[in-house]
Amino acid sequence: MRFAKYIKPYLGFVLAAPVCMVGEVTFDLLQPKLMSKIVDGGVLGGDMQLLVRTGILMLVTIIIGACCGSASAGFSGVASQSFSRDIRNDLFTRVMRLSFQQTDKFTTGSLITRITADVTALQQMLDMLIRNCVRNIIMFTGGIVMMLSLDVSFGTVIAAALPVQAIIVILIMRRANPLYEITAKKLDSVNTVMQENVSGARVVKAYVRERREEQRFDEANMGLADANLRVQKLMAFMSPTLMIIMNMSVLAVIYIGGFRVEAREMQVGEVMAAVTYLTQVLHGVMMLSMMFPMMSRAAASAKRIGEVLSEDTAVKGAENIPETHERGTVVFKNVTFAYPSSSGIPVLSDIDIEIKQGENVAVLGATGSGKSSLVGLIPRFYDADEGEVFVDGVNVREYPLDELRRRVGIVLQKSELFSDTAAGNIRWGKEDATDGEIHAAAELAQADEFISKLPDGYNSMIAEKGASLSGGQKQRMSIARAVVKKPEILIFDDSTSALDLGTEARLRRALAEKLSGTTVITIAQRIASVRDCDRIFVLDHGKIVGSGTHEELLAVCDTYKDICDSQRKTDGGEE
Repeated sequence: MRFAKYIKPYLGFVLAAPVCMVGEVTFDLLQPKLMSKIVDGGVLGGDMQLLVRTGILMLVTIIIGACCGSASAGFSGVASQSFSRDIRNDLFTRVMRLSFQQTDKFTTGSLITRITADVTALQQMLDMLIRNCVRNIIMFTGGIVMMLSLDVSFGTVIAAALPVQAIIVILIMRRANPLYEITAKKLDSVNTVMQENVSGARVVKAYVRERREEQRFDEANMGLADANLRVQKLMAFMSPTLMIIMNMSVLAVIYIGGFRVEAREMQVGEVMAAVTYLTQVLHGVMMLSMMFPMMSRAAASAKRIGEVLSEDTAVKGAENIPETHERGTVVFKNVTFAYPSSSGIPVLSDIDIEIKQGENVAVLGATGSGKSSLVGLIPRFYDADEGEVFVDGVNVREYPLDELRRRVGIVLQKSELFSDTAAGNIRWGKEDATDGEIHAAAELAQADEFISKLPDGYNSMIAEKGASLSGGQKQRMSIARAVVKKPEILIFDDSTSALDLGTEARLRRALAEKLSGTTVITIAQRIASVRDCDRIFVLDHGKIVGSGTHEELLAVCDTYKDICDSQRKTDGGEE
């Protein structure tokens, strides 16, 4: 009943659709009866007035039935489309609330499939249930009643045909149901490969991997096609088998009806009506059986959607904003952290750091030493397994997430830009930022010069993921986005690597002048980027092995000295 709450707001439409469908089917069931009167009384009996009157009556009932059917389709469409829209909104909201580790668990391709294809499957099922299912059930029941009203002996034909049809449907669906879950997983694989190659198109081309990726996509696509083909083969067997049973049943009715007409116990028109009613009954059963595959597919989709909706957010914020008497301070106390997928192996161990307001500190270390993991604990992208992280003297777990992240500005390693104007991308940092604030942030980030040269300046559209910009331009625009919010704590997660040393130096001077009270934490690979920081923390295999100024670390920290030696200028080389 998880999805009942999504139907409740549109219950009026859900109920109105089958009511109108009852009207359509009722008028459809009258047609064979009226036709039998035309044949027996009008054609064979020579009563032209009866023929005209009955013909007009048939036309009127057809028009009324069509109006009822149109109304049913309209009500059903409103209900099913609104139902799917609300689920899709909630799914997207839940995905936005998932932590990084939860998103990794589902995979991006799978989440896209669940929000699109799986929701569409549920929408189609609801539309089918409140229209086609009701129609076929009423047609089935009404057809039997009308047929038996003509001659009870026709019931033997129905009694013989229905169990055979039911057995065939049950046997086929028992084999088909598991295949729908397999098909959904294959579709996930196709979407995952597609998403990876679209977002990583430049890397694919740079390494001339087009053929390998085409082969990889072909394998995923072939798997999806094979899974779908297995289902289609089963369904292809069911439809003609049921048609054979229906046609044999029609022959049986004609055979029995022939004897009744010969014995003058029935008329020809009534036999024709009986054949039509039998066709409606068995066709209703066949249509109901054809709905089972869609229901099975929808059941698999509902399960997958339910997995996301029931996923409790791993990182939850508090409800109330705590009182703080500090500003821009960060403290790590005995912090240990391991990624869920790392089998419990710590990425960070026994981290003790205290950063004061307005300090300009750096975190340095070899690749994989845990630098990004360390700063990711501050805005609670992940939570520490042991120990505590404090911002402004308060444990980060005691903040509402929005409030915590409002205090922290972070520029990530990968510069993510969106299909929006240059100003719109910077305004992500502060929704109500004025044009003046946006220009000031861009100037501080050394981005104003290149933005002003774009065709429409700050109103120029930026291609998806910033494909129209260089790496350094994307980094500077990302820095402007973080700066415009004027955070208490500003984190650069190796986000100046694409800047030349001159541009980076100007950026550092601008930060010191215009954001003097802001605490700056820099993760960098280059000694030149951090040597002037107030303090430098050296990480090695997830542990702090040294802290101090550049000169102090050179004197006492071998790890830092090794990094410096590896980057020392040589004849004709750069740092």
